[in-house]
Amino acid sequence: MVKRGEIMAQKILIIEDDTQIARFIELELEHEGYSVKKTDSGLEGVSLLREESFNLVLLDLMLPEIDGIEVCSRIRNFSEIPIIMITARSELDDKIKGLDTGADDYLTKPFAIEELLARIRALLRRNSADKEEDDNLLKVANLTIDKSRHIVKRNGEQIELTKKEYDLLIYLMENRDIVLSREKLLNNVWGYNYTGETNIVDVYIRYLRSKIDDPFPDRLIHTVRGVGYVLREDKNV
Repeated sequence: MVKRGEIMAQKILIIEDDTQIARFIELELEHEGYSVKKTDSGLEGVSLLREESFNLVLLDLMLPEIDGIEVCSRIRNFSEIPIIMITARSELDDKIKGLDTGADDYLTKPFAIEELLARIRALLRRNSADKEEDDNLLKVANLTIDKSRHIVKRNGEQIELTKKEYDLLIYLMENRDIVLSREKLLNNVWGYNYTGETNIVDVYIRYLRSKIDDPFPDRLIHTVRGVGYVLREDKNV
């Protein structure tokens, strides 16, 4: 069972023109600890999603002005927010159209509120897991780092790095397109108390280049003369 404190921050938008159904769902969701906003207009729903942050959308298929299919299509032009489409239509074609447009789930009226709540929880869990996976993946061009597994690949080929090479590459990728001075790299990768060779940054940049640049046609690590280094896809310095 989901603890109420775990979902207090989850915000759900209801786009439904049947005021009784919208109010019923709103009350049930608020009872479960969700924050809720509702509208009976598809156009207003799209505007709200552009202006505010939500975690999930409950979208009715039959709406005035523009229907749920069009609303879903417009949302997908700028957001990957989870969408559950709710409708009185049970025809297979309607379900397929809704899912093909970008809805994540489809629920036919009448429905048990327990089923709706279970589907909401499932989508929010999946979305949270997807975001965590994205946070663990760094990517520049065809160079990727899976931070959760400490795996570095370029063009699909796994590359073995030492711990310090890996730390340096992580810092470069997290600051992609930013020119980093040798001092900044030294302080953030080796630490402020480092007392070794002052050219250590240049040495390890060479090590990295030999592994992630030299075997491939396009360079990612660039030298900015008199300043430092930058990791970027653009080959022109």
